Amino acid sequence: MVTIKYDNQGDAISRDVPHEALALIDAGGNGGERTYSYGDIMRLSGAVARGLQKRGLKRGERVAILSANRAEFLITFLGTMQAGLVSVPVNYKLPAETVAYVVGDCDARLVIGDDARLGLAPDYVPKISFDSTFTSMLDEGPFTPLSMQAEEPAMFLYTSGSTGKPKGVVLSHYSHLWAISRRVRRPVPIGQRSLVAAPLYHMNGLAMCQTTLSQGDTIVLLPQFTTRGYIEAAARHRVAFLTSVPTMIAMMLRERELLATADLSAVEAVRMGSAPITQALIDQVRAVFPQAAIGNGYGTTEAGPVVFGPHPDGIPQPELSTGYPHPDVQLRLVRDGREVEDEGELHMKCGALMTHYHKLPEVTAKAMTADGYYRTSDVFRRDENGFFYFVGRVDDMFVCGGENIYPGEVEKMLERHPGVHQAAVIAIPDELKGHKPIAFVVKAPGVAIDEQTIKTYALANAPAYQHPRRVFFVDEMPLAGTNKIDKRVLAKQIPVGGET
Repeated sequence: MVTIKYDNQGDAISRDVPHEALALIDAGGNGGERTYSYGDIMRLSGAVARGLQKRGLKRGERVAILSANRAEFLITFLGTMQAGLVSVPVNYKLPAETVAYVVGDCDARLVIGDDARLGLAPDYVPKISFDSTFTSMLDEGPFTPLSMQAEEPAMFLYTSGSTGKPKGVVLSHYSHLWAISRRVRRPVPIGQRSLVAAPLYHMNGLAMCQTTLSQGDTIVLLPQFTTRGYIEAAARHRVAFLTSVPTMIAMMLRERELLATADLSAVEAVRMGSAPITQALIDQVRAVFPQAAIGNGYGTTEAGPVVFGPHPDGIPQPELSTGYPHPDVQLRLVRDGREVEDEGELHMKCGALMTHYHKLPEVTAKAMTADGYYRTSDVFRRDENGFFYFVGRVDDMFVCGGENIYPGEVEKMLERHPGVHQAAVIAIPDELKGHKPIAFVVKAPGVAIDEQTIKTYALANAPAYQHPRRVFFVDEMPLAGTNKIDKRVLAKQIPVGGET
């Protein structure tokens, strides 16, 4: 039985390391590199908590954080929760009107952030700047984090809003304390360094930071993802653990000259998640990190990052599989309203489940089943050994001439071609078929391919209905705020008449 050591999510900071142990390397979040010990993190997060209480904020009120990654972001996130308040990291890459909507929807009493992004927040909410007024808000001195009830909200994480207005996912103190307690830790010495470049308003980066601090390890935090910055930071800081979305890794792998000279021998594990991966990508990662364990992760904002793990009988996990169900997580596959064994929508139940969507009772009721499972809207396949494989999103699936097409499956197939570095597939309307697939492709370096080559390959390696009717070549894939491929931007790049 795994025990949960804390009752306040902001207090989940290891006491098993000396105060002077290195907790955080801010690799440029304020113009230069800064380091923070575990003692610094506890002192400063406590100062944030005291400062917020001094301003009169009351238990359960919301504080929005609007900033690129930096030490102050993480310290504020922790301190807010320590004070019994609710942290609301906001995606600053959303349109200004959407950012304003999120700040208003969560009823933020205060917005704290950097000068470059604070202007996105509505002026009726008081603001504190990391670059000018933050230091004066701090109130240093002894502070004991408030004892919180398990069901009390710790943070709101808003969805990307790709299918409408963002939804506020309400996560309790218990939910992520449960997740942290169940993250599998590899048997490595305390002090292992993890590189975080995913934005802290996203579950991927935030959960990594929380897990790292709870384990007594060291976060190397980048202000944002750039391919060269990511590689250089991994080499300079002797990073052991890389975590990112597959798109970030794919972009990094194109920096062949830099990768050839960078010393990445310290990397022991590469974990990718939040989007599908392909065998081609795994093979490329293994070529760069031959000694590293390569993992395919899965999680959701609504149900946390702990879903899968190793097989209980020791059966090796297939590389494209997300794993075997974690022993403390209940999973089922549902198709046409019935539980099935082979392929269907993933429903899950675990300790990390959200309590609800903020101010959206009907949406909450739709997302949760009567017996307490969360409907993920993700389609998975289960093999004969019980391993799960991600197939695609329910709402991404489209019908072409009566056949169901999941874009992720087509992308995996296209990326097996040696001339394709990345592929993104979207659906466009078609009078006869209903919809049809088209593809955007980033070519592999030094390989000459054309549209017909891709089409011919697709027809030879997949059902005919899956082949892209048009192929457009791009230098790089546009990224959304979560560092996944932004297919809405790609759709706008289709030339007039080019969809035929």
